[in-house]
Amino acid sequence: MDDLYETEINQDELIFPKQEELINNGQEKDEKSTIISDFSVKGYQLLKANDIQGAINSFKNILELDSNNNYALVGLGDCERKQNNFLAAINHYNSCLTYHPSNNYALFGLADCYKALNQYRKAIEIWEQYLIHDDRNITVLTRVADAYRKIHDFKRSKDLYLKVMEMEQDNAYALIGLGHLHYDFKEYRDALYYWTKMYEVNKENLDIRIFTSIGNCHRKLKTFDKGVFFFEKALEMDPKNFYALFGLADCYRGMNQQYKSIEYWNKILDIDPQNKVILTRIGDAYRNTGNYQASYDYYTRALNIDFDIYAALGLALLCKGEGKYEEAAEKLSGLIKNDPKNYRLYIDLADCYVQLNNKKQAIATLESFQKYGMRSTAVNEMLNKLKTNKPIL
Repeated sequence: MDDLYETEINQDELIFPKQEELINNGQEKDEKSTIISDFSVKGYQLLKANDIQGAINSFKNILELDSNNNYALVGLGDCERKQNNFLAAINHYNSCLTYHPSNNYALFGLADCYKALNQYRKAIEIWEQYLIHDDRNITVLTRVADAYRKIHDFKRSKDLYLKVMEMEQDNAYALIGLGHLHYDFKEYRDALYYWTKMYEVNKENLDIRIFTSIGNCHRKLKTFDKGVFFFEKALEMDPKNFYALFGLADCYRGMNQQYKSIEYWNKILDIDPQNKVILTRIGDAYRNTGNYQASYDYYTRALNIDFDIYAALGLALLCKGEGKYEEAAEKLSGLIKNDPKNYRLYIDLADCYVQLNNKKQAIATLESFQKYGMRSTAVNEMLNKLKTNKPIL
């Protein structure tokens, strides 16, 4: 699922020194310090205005006068970070920290670079240093909570998000983060609670991903009709949004409204005609409506792009649906060789043997799955029914 936190670096994610800090940075009020202060103010103003090269020139002018100036080194780091040149930014921040070990702006920038490079443990270590000096900085706390979420430390992540909400009720980043945290751990009701709260307190200014995130919770909870509402809201904002189209199609599939699902799967194909997953989904939908020819066509189109086990399984199930049990069994046996731990293949193959009045082979098929040490309630139940002569529905 698309993560609301995964956004490119922009000026809103940069923490700039206040102008009074830049002007009064502890230097004597001589001509040189006045020039440095002017360049500092100008550099950060240009950076905020997205004039990166102009900002770089200003900061380099400072370094010609003061080679270890902390604001210039951090400013150059911020310029590189804003352009996603994270390794170059790290060098500038580390240079600053060599001479100014407790500089919060350098620590913040360095941690954000490591986060962007997916080095979350390094980012956490640096952010924790930052929090020693400023333990109530909401921006940093939410970043640390997000990083803990990325390394699957549920408790530490949740504690920090909740700490943020104690400081600022209904903080958007904390609500979003808590939603992602619970969703990642398959706690869909809790994820829905936090994302719905975000929706309720920010109705006038919502990112499309809030709608798709809430919709996905309803998909997971099988409350498909409620999911439809939010995916439709997302489509109002962006009629070609993949996640909204996919969510709507899947909700209609869950509601057994196959033709509605086909409508939205096809909208995705209009954008991405070579998507074999979507082609297979349409094949499934047509198979479930009994339109075997259309189903066959879509499965074949998917397989012509690349092998897809679900498309191949779909063709086997078409044979089974047409009463061609021997052909279906042959196809399923071939698929098991490629995917020996897929329990569904064994169930369908065993059912083919049942239809062919070969109960002994059906039992052997299911027992062969168990030899892999895999557990499947569906396999166990079917095997028990065969051994006790109970009807298989």
